[in-house]
Amino acid sequence: MRRRFVTLDVFTDRRFAGNPLAVVLEPEGLETAAMQQIAREFNLSETVFVWPPENEAHRAKLRIFTPVSELPFAGHPTVGTAVLLGLLDGGSQARDFILGLNIGPVPCRVTPATDKGRAVFGLPRLPENVGAPADDATIAAALGIDASEISLDGFKVARWSAGAPYTIVPVRGLDAIGRCRVNTVAWQKAFAHDAHAAAYMVCRETSEQGHQFHTRMFAPLQGVAEDPATGSAAAAFAGYLATHGDYKDGEHPVHIEQGYEMGRPSLIELTLKIGGGKLTGASIGGSAVVVVDGTIEA
Repeated sequence: MRRRFVTLDVFTDRRFAGNPLAVVLEPEGLETAAMQQIAREFNLSETVFVWPPENEAHRAKLRIFTPVSELPFAGHPTVGTAVLLGLLDGGSQARDFILGLNIGPVPCRVTPATDKGRAVFGLPRLPENVGAPADDATIAAALGIDASEISLDGFKVARWSAGAPYTIVPVRGLDAIGRCRVNTVAWQKAFAHDAHAAAYMVCRETSEQGHQFHTRMFAPLQGVAEDPATGSAAAAFAGYLATHGDYKDGEHPVHIEQGYEMGRPSLIELTLKIGGGKLTGASIGGSAVVVVDGTIEA
């Protein structure tokens, strides 16, 4: 049968930038294997299936798939789907609703426009350190850089998760981060502490003024050679930053650029909420714009 889908570019306000997302709006009757097959057909970093809510207080239930597996949580699918649902609901006023993800309920605030909009969601789970990473030499070999380039103001490699785990790799600057490449032979030894096996490289040197961090993300075992914008990695990074940074109590906006090496510049707006010297909450925000509105036979 024909099922409506929409694609959006997320973490950007213009088409053909940001991170592409496919959203299937009519998934009724699809089993998990069929949804996985459709996600593999779209072959984007993530595809979302919008189901009726399990809780009547929620707007919808989302299931999120990479080309390889289902995820409990991801950032650009949440932002993009929230913007799309806001557009489908009509009107231009900001509104709040809750999306049900496998990780739990996610509160969203959406401001729709004609064919685009902006969404901010609160993290459903505070990030946590999830164990020791591999040593710098092993990680450098997997990324194709020198171990001496893994350094950032005393920050060390660490593994954090706010629902999806990442090895956060601080590097010296744009030159080093630009030379990172996936070494498939060395990848598992460096990053396969879990099925996600993802690396998130960060540096303070940025391509544009007003941004605080430049990032890249590789998850080749998930079928994602490189991701243009990774909200779940930014969510994990919130815990890393709160631990390593000198943030006073209050709210702290952090602008994270990504996707520049791919020709798809993206901007993720991370807000840290600090209380009593600790991270008490965080939110991820960004824009999204509709690109394709069509149907798929499935």
